[in-house]
Amino acid sequence: MKTIGLLGGMSWESSAEYYRLLNESVRDTLGGFHSARCVLYSVDFAEIERMQAEERWEDAGQALLAAGTALRRAGAEVLVLCTNTMHKVADLLAEGLDIPLLHLADACADSIIRAGLRRVGLLGTGFTMAQPFYRDRLAAHGLEVLVPEPEDRERVHRIIYQELVLGVVTEESRQAYREVMARLVAAGAQGMIYGCTEIELLVGPQDSPVPTFPTTRLHVEAAAGYALGRAPLPPAPGGRVISVPVWKRATRSARRG
Repeated sequence: MKTIGLLGGMSWESSAEYYRLLNESVRDTLGGFHSARCVLYSVDFAEIERMQAEERWEDAGQALLAAGTALRRAGAEVLVLCTNTMHKVADLLAEGLDIPLLHLADACADSIIRAGLRRVGLLGTGFTMAQPFYRDRLAAHGLEVLVPEPEDRERVHRIIYQELVLGVVTEESRQAYREVMARLVAAGAQGMIYGCTEIELLVGPQDSPVPTFPTTRLHVEAAAGYALGRAPLPPAPGGRVISVPVWKRATRSARRG
């Protein structure tokens, strides 16, 4: 079993879900007393959130790269970034580490394509819904991505940051998400991406009129499959299966030698 590096804390509420789901997946696959071999680095979300608000993405990326490096030194053999929004800096992490990064959008796209769907709605933070880094990664897999109208995007974002990251779950907010999803389905969405780890604390498959793609669970399942040697990493856009670049493998071998 490979050791999985969990880069979390954004928020810790969702990172707790990652840890729980990962261990359940390994236990259900192997049985008995088995659990996941993993290491967790939990950042102070207040620092990252401030960088997000101030659009200091390079600083945030460097902070996460330092955390990812610590995970590598602790024995991680694959990195799982436990947040959708901070995949904005995924390329920086992938280039700066000598272990593969399991890109969340690739895991999600792989599941959507296997379900036979091509047009999906995306819920997430305002950054994830409005900025191209996530939508473009999905589109590069051949998917058409629909996002809510600006007013609905603001509502979805506000509930995440003012409620869900603080562990607050209300029926009123659940109903608001149901209404946003209904409007996306009316616009043509065949499936719904729960593109923020905290969203899965609020709504489930029963709240959507179309199939749902909970990114936390999909990310975890892909990580567990790879760690257990039962599946490769989900393919990157173009069908390319991600692996550690040759020069990075050589560097790693030299370090171990």
